[in-house]
Amino acid sequence: MSTTTSPPKPKNNARIAAVSGFIGSALEYYDFFIFASAAALIFPQLFFPAGEPGVATLLSLATVGVAYVARPFGAIFWGHVGDKWGRKRALLACLLVMGIATFAVGCLPTWDVVGILAPILVVFLRLIQGFSAGGESPGSSALTLEHSPAHRRGFFTSWTMSGIMFGIVISSLVFIPIAAMPEEALLSWGWRVPFLASALVTIVAIFLRRMLDEPEVFEEVKESDEVAKIPLVTLLRYNGLTVLRVMLMALFTVVNTMFNVFVLAYGTSVAGIPRADLLWVITIANFTAVCVGPLVGALSDRVGRKPVFLVGLVLQSITIYALLAAVDAANMTLVWVLGILLVGVAYTLSNSVYPAYFPEQFPARVRYSGMAVSLMLGLLLAGFAPAIAQGFVTGAGNEQNWPAVALFTIGIVVVSGIAAIFAPETARTPTQHLGLTRRQLAEIDRRDAVGEPLTASVRTTPYDRLR
Repeated sequence: MSTTTSPPKPKNNARIAAVSGFIGSALEYYDFFIFASAAALIFPQLFFPAGEPGVATLLSLATVGVAYVARPFGAIFWGHVGDKWGRKRALLACLLVMGIATFAVGCLPTWDVVGILAPILVVFLRLIQGFSAGGESPGSSALTLEHSPAHRRGFFTSWTMSGIMFGIVISSLVFIPIAAMPEEALLSWGWRVPFLASALVTIVAIFLRRMLDEPEVFEEVKESDEVAKIPLVTLLRYNGLTVLRVMLMALFTVVNTMFNVFVLAYGTSVAGIPRADLLWVITIANFTAVCVGPLVGALSDRVGRKPVFLVGLVLQSITIYALLAAVDAANMTLVWVLGILLVGVAYTLSNSVYPAYFPEQFPARVRYSGMAVSLMLGLLLAGFAPAIAQGFVTGAGNEQNWPAVALFTIGIVVVSGIAAIFAPETARTPTQHLGLTRRQLAEIDRRDAVGEPLTASVRTTPYDRLR
């Protein structure tokens, strides 16, 4: 069936997708990161037994990482739904599941009320959050990319990542007045407010997502009856090496959780910096990333994904070491400058490129699954990085062991850079040719040369079946 038979899509679909990706991701990750802020500041006192404060903090930060265990399973499930039945359906369900889980956290009884059941319930709901998040940003990135003009994919998809960073801004902002509450009010009811407010967040996000159409390139796959029966099996069979490469490229995201979670915990408990001060740094740094992200996406459309991505990794490696030194010394002037430079510039150079760069590595029939599985496997380490780093500084005499934390983070970023060096540049590849093998591209060129109709099946048939 010719690709020309698909009905034309509205010209503003790319903008709708970008706005929906921004707001939907912001609201979903507001839910996800208010948990991280609470785990760093409040949960050690509420959901874990009294004892060594460092141990309680370590256990609490580990609950942040638990979500990242569930994310690969969510990636497989939502990727299957998105590649088989549609991106839009998967994204709507992701938002609903996240909203319910987050609201339920705000209703939980504490350790003093139900004992060991309290942390068990926290872990269970965090797993549900992680399961939902496993499909959100990959699906939003794939949907926006497929709606975007080929020469502006980086710009439009960057709004998804700006939305995530804005979600972090909101989650930090709501905790600033709450952290300033009297201790008794904070621990009794104040901490619950951001979680209960997620009910409104969920309603707004679902309304926005319902406005979108399915991308034309996915509709073509459906019309040609080339939808993968089991997307994960197809993905691993024909794109296994790409999954591994993108997974390693995604490891740089440890910088995000180290800044938003570990720096917050270390700065308040070891360096003695007031909670509100660090929350403001995190808020402004992430808001800077929100503003810079689309500019970085547009830059990657002009100069390519790879150079922008790699420059960001180099700057992150330098800045994270300096930032941790400043936090340890409680030098708030440097913490402000380096925090904004790290997240607002260095991290954003890589972070705002990957929503285009990663899904561009995969063909349309397994793009959602490929992006989701690769990204979520890479994010596993990011989820547990704050707890691992807390282990470096927990115990007698280890409180000042921040250089080990910095070197741990830098080593991971270096691995991400090595993987990126071997990734193909995709900025100027036509959308319908993304993720194709040389044999598929040669077949397309042959048909173009002889004037033979180009069907969607040429782009979706695995290369070893092409004749």
